[in-house]
Amino acid sequence: MRKIKFTQQTISERLTAMLTDFPRLSDIHPFYSDLCNTLYDRDHYKLALGQINTAKTLVDAVARDMIRMVKYGDSLYRCKCLKRAALGRMCTILKRQKASLSYLEEVRKHMSRLPALDPNTRTLLMCGLPNVGKSSFMNKITRANVDVQPYAFTTKSLFVGHTDYKYLRWQVIDTPGILDHPLEQRNTIEMQAITALAHLTCSVLYFMDISEQCGYTIEQQCNLFRSIQPLFANKQLVVVINKIDQQPWETLESDRRAMIEELVKESGPNTTMLTMSNVSEEGVSQVKNHACDKLLAARVDSRVSGNKVDSVMNRLQVVYPTARDGITREAFIPESVLKEREQKKKKTNVKSRIGYAPTIDDINEEGDETPPESDDEMMEGNGTSRKKTARELMWENGGPGVWAPDYREQYDLADPEWRFDAIPQILDGKNIADFVDPDIEEKLRLLEEEEEQLLAEYEAANMERMNDDDSLDEMEKVAVNEIRDRIKIARTYKERPGGRNRPVLPREIRGRTKDCHDESAKLNPDAIEKHMEKYGVDVSKMVERGRKREREDPRVRRRNEQRHADKDMEDASKDSDEEMKDGRGASKGAIKRAKKEREESVKRERSLARSHSRPREPSQMGLKDNAMAMVAKKVEKEGQKRWHGGSGEGDQRKAVHLVKWMNTGKKRNGTHYCR
Repeated sequence: MRKIKFTQQTISERLTAMLTDFPRLSDIHPFYSDLCNTLYDRDHYKLALGQINTAKTLVDAVARDMIRMVKYGDSLYRCKCLKRAALGRMCTILKRQKASLSYLEEVRKHMSRLPALDPNTRTLLMCGLPNVGKSSFMNKITRANVDVQPYAFTTKSLFVGHTDYKYLRWQVIDTPGILDHPLEQRNTIEMQAITALAHLTCSVLYFMDISEQCGYTIEQQCNLFRSIQPLFANKQLVVVINKIDQQPWETLESDRRAMIEELVKESGPNTTMLTMSNVSEEGVSQVKNHACDKLLAARVDSRVSGNKVDSVMNRLQVVYPTARDGITREAFIPESVLKEREQKKKKTNVKSRIGYAPTIDDINEEGDETPPESDDEMMEGNGTSRKKTARELMWENGGPGVWAPDYREQYDLADPEWRFDAIPQILDGKNIADFVDPDIEEKLRLLEEEEEQLLAEYEAANMERMNDDDSLDEMEKVAVNEIRDRIKIARTYKERPGGRNRPVLPREIRGRTKDCHDESAKLNPDAIEKHMEKYGVDVSKMVERGRKREREDPRVRRRNEQRHADKDMEDASKDSDEEMKDGRGASKGAIKRAKKEREESVKRERSLARSHSRPREPSQMGLKDNAMAMVAKKVEKEGQKRWHGGSGEGDQRKAVHLVKWMNTGKKRNGTHYCR
């Protein structure tokens, strides 16, 4: 039952969506309805949708009946057979709709390629015989790119472009060519143009080729105009005389020109005639502007003459002011404005000083040598009160990049005379001018004299030294020069920057003895105490503090213990040597072996003592005896021999076997190959 219901719901949803998405011809604009009739055949379209609707109803009925039968099935086998029969009948119903589904699929594809045409917006519609210049005109006035070829019926469907006029967006439609024969004999391509002419409220441009390069005579073009003239009713019509670059309108034969003019007069007052050429673009803009103006005027007239205007006018109220008395009142001009006008007439060309600090060279008109305080004084003295703008000042004083305003003029200080003073230079909160010595030049002169005197003394001393060197023999001179060179090298090495870049002694070993085996070392506590007793200084507290620090440091404690152990072993070796000399105890071979073992143990202990992290006794390692220590050492070596995927024991690289971002999360079915 669940499978039958699921299949029925899936089929019903898909077919319902298809019926809903396809437009109903009775609910859309008449233009689109007739266009669908022209392109797809209205009867065939409705029949296909009706068959799809019938199929949906049959599928629902089959599912309803089969579910009822499965519900009362007497065995599982019978239920499975009913399920199989229900699914088979549903599939058979859908297979029978193959032709309708194929037709609707083609209709859907063609509808998706139709241009987005708005039947209610401002529209310019071009029509006429094939190859008279409609597509070329559309390419000129819009951003469309319609194919233009020198043969008939290049345009086989409606093309839509857009242009702008008076800040409004206009829709321009290019229609296929129309031939002069009865309506019943016109094909689908021609019927698209007839449908657009019949249903769109637009301004129609009927193109005529007076050069007859399109393959049709002027009489044939006039006959086509008369045959489709009923479609121009209630529309603004413009007869466009095209290709005047090949055949000018003035040189056209009089009888043909009279034929066209008579045709325009017969069409009524809404028809006008214009000439143009797509090649030379003569008259293209005039045709476009005239057609747009005519359509705008017609749309305004239709709205004004409609019933909606009355409802709008009833809500508008225009107020007209009425005179309160018969007194004539003239315009009043304030005295300040009149004075300003008089001052402008008397204004003289004075170069402004705005933006420049007053200098001693500026002189007032009264002859005073003191500069004016501001530009206001200068301009008031010349009979003007208006300040010049920064732009005027810029061009008067050199132009951009040369003149820059002086903002000190705008400083608001307690004393206006301070505005143009030099701004002090402040360093670390102090004025540099306060530290300038006025006698610096005199002091500098004295220092230079002193330096010259010292140089003279140095040169005199060198002369004396050279005289002393003259009394030496050759060997002594060579020795003296070598000594001087070494002194010079030592001084240079001492003064070089790298000499001061030595490592600093760590703080934890600054107070230690440099040589632990030297009893007379300067940093030994006993040596320090003896040395300071000579000067009568008590250093007992200092030595006690140093000893306390040594006791607190475990490394120093271990070092002292090792030193005492070495002393004990040396004493023992001395005793054994004395025993060997006396000849007492074991044999000579045993004594030699014992001596050699002691020496080896001393060497081994000294080498092991260098590593502070390595214990020397099994008990310190947490083991019972030497046998267990040997076993532990053997196990440790065996563990170090293992190969962990590196190139050797020293290879600590961790190889990535699985990349996390490629092997985590959900996976889909199929291959998972990634380079």
